[in-house]
Amino acid sequence: MAQSIFWLLFVSCRINPGYAVASNFLMTGSKDYLTYAKSVQVGTQIGVDECKRQFAWDRWNCPDSATQLKGLKTGETAFVHAISSAGVMYTLTRNCSLGELENCGCDGSKNGKLGRGWLWGGCSANVEFGERISKEYVDAEETGQDSRAAVNLHNNAAGRLAVKDTMTRICRCHGMSESCSVKTCWTQLSDFRAVGNYLRIKYSHAEKLDIDQKRMNAGNSADIQGAIMDALGSIAQSELIYLQDSPDYCRKNASLGAHGTEGRECLLHGRGLTQGERRSCRRLCHECGLRVEEKRTEVMSSCNCKFHWCCKVHCEDCAHVTVKHVCGRKDGGDGKRRDRGPK
Repeated sequence: MAQSIFWLLFVSCRINPGYAVASNFLMTGSKDYLTYAKSVQVGTQIGVDECKRQFAWDRWNCPDSATQLKGLKTGETAFVHAISSAGVMYTLTRNCSLGELENCGCDGSKNGKLGRGWLWGGCSANVEFGERISKEYVDAEETGQDSRAAVNLHNNAAGRLAVKDTMTRICRCHGMSESCSVKTCWTQLSDFRAVGNYLRIKYSHAEKLDIDQKRMNAGNSADIQGAIMDALGSIAQSELIYLQDSPDYCRKNASLGAHGTEGRECLLHGRGLTQGERRSCRRLCHECGLRVEEKRTEVMSSCNCKFHWCCKVHCEDCAHVTVKHVCGRKDGGDGKRRDRGPK
């Protein structure tokens, strides 16, 4: 299982006494610490998995090395922070509502209150708990006072807000013969895919933070903090922000953790392809100066199996060919042109 840098940093923060003061909750040493830590680990992985799904057919495809961030401050970094933070909050909230965490359950704070033609009731997801505990864990890594820490904290919060914004209301009718004379409603988490889709849209509209560099270069702590706060003041809490433009993900750059698109698989044809899948060969290969190569692989498997009484199964060895399309250099291979995709 791929490990996110957030989980690694989370562990290092917890074993370093210097970070412990950031969370009185974690200093108690209670058994809840280990219970929550497991949810944090699972939630972080959920976020990483969703990141990989969202960018599967993009030039930057959320590779394992990219989750280590490599010092980048790009829109991709913003998405990784947001989706990981969202995954942690989502898992904590879900586990709390399912009764899997001690001293935590459904949110009944609104039960009995009147909505628009309905009453609050049932078992609402306890997002306040999920948000509070996830913030204790995820935000504790950001101990700096610089612009990068401020941006990371903003994107962490945007991820948690995405969980809230994608929640759904479920209602149930009561009354004679289902007359719905009384209707009770409660909130529940959407599928995490909805959170990923929400943040992917935010990523496509991410804003570059415009900070007054004169104040930043002044060296005065108050000026620096003032410049950062002024820049953040014009940005909505739900938006993703970044500090530097993305590198050219077509090209390999080991120092930045960018693998390039050479050797990446793309989908040339097939039924039911998404827009991203249909455009994958053009985006990954042609627009990056590469060609589409067809790779055929012969795979052996058991076939024509027959049961013989009693009690044996005899199978034949059959070969079948799998066909994949990958991005390759135009001057590579045998010189034969195989690309059938868009020019």
